[in-house]
Amino acid sequence: MSFSRRPVLIGLALFLLAAAAGWWLSRGEAVMLVAAKRGTAAEVVYATGTVEPVRWAKVVPLQRKRLVEICQCEGKLVKAGNILARQDSAEEEALLSELQARRALLEKDFQRLSGLLERNITSMTAVDQAQTALKESDARIVVARERLNQLTLRAPIDGSVLREDFQIGEIVGPGDVIFTVGQKLPLRIVADVNEEDIARVKSGLAALLRNDGFSEPLPAQVADVTPKGDPLTKTFRVYLALPDTTPLRIGMSVEANIITQEVANAVLVPSEAVRGNAVFMVEKGVVVRKPVTIGIRGARMVEIKAGLKDGERIISPAPPDALIGERARATDRAL
Repeated sequence: MSFSRRPVLIGLALFLLAAAAGWWLSRGEAVMLVAAKRGTAAEVVYATGTVEPVRWAKVVPLQRKRLVEICQCEGKLVKAGNILARQDSAEEEALLSELQARRALLEKDFQRLSGLLERNITSMTAVDQAQTALKESDARIVVARERLNQLTLRAPIDGSVLREDFQIGEIVGPGDVIFTVGQKLPLRIVADVNEEDIARVKSGLAALLRNDGFSEPLPAQVADVTPKGDPLTKTFRVYLALPDTTPLRIGMSVEANIITQEVANAVLVPSEAVRGNAVFMVEKGVVVRKPVTIGIRGARMVEIKAGLKDGERIISPAPPDALIGERARATDRAL
């Protein structure tokens, strides 16, 4: 090849490269299109909670003592008043014996002084003092017996022993839950709802529950809303009733979507495709903004009440404002 032809070939190559680059750039920015579809739009309130029996109670000791007897009855049925455990009561029994012995002596003194008063050998004041001492002793015995009775832990209600958390020999005291006793059915969810959402939650609303142990959402229904919220956490407590057939177990945690509004056969688009009150389309290869009327905004989908028809294709996710009016090349994707 002669040196005179080389510059011509190089120039031709550069021209072709520039032409290819211009053609590529003229195609515009790549965007993804999805088709609006029909479906059910639901407005939900998010909550988190745990499963618990409707009727249950904790068994907590009132004194700090060592456990010397325990029923080993987790999962078994009990009646209200059944003994579940005993704490060490040696000290309380000794104190009660001492108080009873002292009372016997005080009663003898009272009887003796009463006899002397009948014979005018002693004064009425001495008899009154002896009687007062006897009443004080009776009061101390009542307190000692109550403290002794507190060391016997009993079932507060009829039900099953749902959980047993301590063993013989351990020292337990106020604040330690030794047993949880309750009825296995019915169950409910005790959930927390943010205060900005609580105005939309009413009794009777349906809810869908999610737990990692189950692939499908589980049904529930709003049973009640606590009248007073927690000013520290800014939440309100909501009770969700569970059907007797629920597979959820006591103590499980769930995420709840309380359905506050539902529209069937609505036009739906991905929430990421909507910015403000508009969606974006590609018309004649150019990105255009299309105003729409927004209905229910869900976590994943948004209802379009007007301005868009079922099947029309829009850009998702919504493009930046700088791309409006610019050329774009579109690729379809499944919704």
